[in-house]
Amino acid sequence: MSDIIRVLALGDIIGHKSIEGIKQNLSTIKKAKMIDFVIANGENASYNSLGMSRKNYEDLISAGVDVITSGNHIWKNKEVFEFIDKVDRLIRPINYIPSLPGKGKVIVEVKGIKVCVMNLIGSTFMDAPFISPFFLIQQEINNLPEDVKIVIIDFHAEATAEKVAMGWFLDGRVSLVFGTHTHVQTADEKILPNGTGYITDIGMCGFTKSVIGDEVERSLKRFLLGLPERLSPSEEGNFQMNGIIVDIDTKTGKAVKIERISYEFEVY
Repeated sequence: MSDIIRVLALGDIIGHKSIEGIKQNLSTIKKAKMIDFVIANGENASYNSLGMSRKNYEDLISAGVDVITSGNHIWKNKEVFEFIDKVDRLIRPINYIPSLPGKGKVIVEVKGIKVCVMNLIGSTFMDAPFISPFFLIQQEINNLPEDVKIVIIDFHAEATAEKVAMGWFLDGRVSLVFGTHTHVQTADEKILPNGTGYITDIGMCGFTKSVIGDEVERSLKRFLLGLPERLSPSEEGNFQMNGIIVDIDTKTGKAVKIERISYEFEVY
């Protein structure tokens, strides 16, 4: 295992009770699965499942998450504007317009190896001030230092086809492309022909009695009545942790194994 970095990527964390689920269970999973590095999407971690607070960030880092990615909801909790430029393990989509605060990539050392994590937002059905993710990611990869061989992309996008296209576009150029945003885990994990690990969506970290993480009753009102209804993260059922575990060769930067995971726990 000395030439392998084992990465755990966790799907969108829904609400502050889900952070408690991470705090109570992540260390056990890391130990059992011999995880070296943890990435989690935290754009829905706030109390109302929109955005992220400073406390949310600190709780996730202290629980053992190494890098927190985000997406189109990152700005919904206005507190993020106060700290996103002051912390070093929270990133927002790199293809947002440059005038927005925060950064879209981070390079960290894992077992003495430099690992770059980047965040992208999709261009289809997404209401955001962005630059084409396909155009920008080419520039970013070309500008990386030569000693960075492991590159991981969280592609936060709505359209399945756009995510699949990005996987093929980046095959052999990055180590891993995983999708977030839909909160529904897909069953298409694979290693593409040139060594890039891929999955369309890694799912969510939220509660099982829910509509993609939100309370069932409030969600149903939206569909049954056609009226705006403020959603709230569910805290009913078991806590569900969706994600993937990926082994990446430190010499080649290629993925050699990808495993889809889904756990359920009681949260106290």
